[in-house]
Amino acid sequence: MLLEAGAIRFKPIFLTAVAAMIGAAFILADPIFQGLAISLVFGLASSTALTLLVIPALYVWLRDDGRPMTE
Repeated sequence: MLLEAGAIRFKPIFLTAVAAMIGAAFILADPIFQGLAISLVFGLASSTALTLLVIPALYVWLRDDGRPMTE
């Protein structure tokens, strides 16, 4: 069930984050807003990695009670 949910939600989460990162990449050339763009890009990348990889892995690790991962 966790793997199915991750597979379904991966594409929308990833595409939204990539679109926002591409939009922020255009601000990197502006010296005034460059710091904002850098923090935006790395914040999006880290939150996407946490949402898609780390939090589900922690859930599986903490849930490990010997039962199989089926419904």
